[in-house]
Amino acid sequence: MTADEPTGFLYPFIEAEEQDAGALLTDLAASARGKIAESGRLQAATLAACADQVDALATEMARRFANGGRLFTFGNGGSATDADMTAVLFRRPRAGAGRPLPAVSLVADQAVLTALANDVGVELVFSRQLIAHGRGGDMAMGFSTSGGSTNVLRAFAEGRARGLLTAGLAGYGGGAMASCGDLDHCLVVGSDSVHRIQEAQAALVHALWEQVQARLASGPDEGTG
Repeated sequence: MTADEPTGFLYPFIEAEEQDAGALLTDLAASARGKIAESGRLQAATLAACADQVDALATEMARRFANGGRLFTFGNGGSATDADMTAVLFRRPRAGAGRPLPAVSLVADQAVLTALANDVGVELVFSRQLIAHGRGGDMAMGFSTSGGSTNVLRAFAEGRARGLLTAGLAGYGGGAMASCGDLDHCLVVGSDSVHRIQEAQAALVHALWEQVQARLASGPDEGTG
């Protein structure tokens, strides 16, 4: 790998002619420590900046879960894996960590996803699934590092029209999500690094899940009023 290769910006010190394995390992370790520290700082800053939004969103989600609502998650690429992770976290928490809650990832069914992409277009792969499965009282949560994914925004519009609670997680200042009139909640990670954005979004999801579980555990009077 050389510094001018497409991925050279990640580890510019790794070069094809590198002969000193000890120095290379030292540089790799220092780079990893730096990235971990950077990620930790961004996660802490994001959680602090979004604290009130997470609190409000968790309260509304807990109320909807208590009333039989379901969570639908979606995104593209790396954000698709975040959507999957979120659905699994809510649906199958580790033993003793909280109650299982109904959550569905709209990227999990390959047959449905590819059929929709082929038959009606990629921009409709999530909104069409919400048409089929969503109902008033449910929740739609979309992930996009740029905040501008067309199919995610279309799903928010469909969700809002059908009475779903809509929540988006974005980076890069929020992109189109930040001004989207179809969003009830928009949680923004203030970074332009895809890697760091997704790590901070994961921290937001876990904080949200913890607060939803705490509200449900406290009972309807205190947690889901």
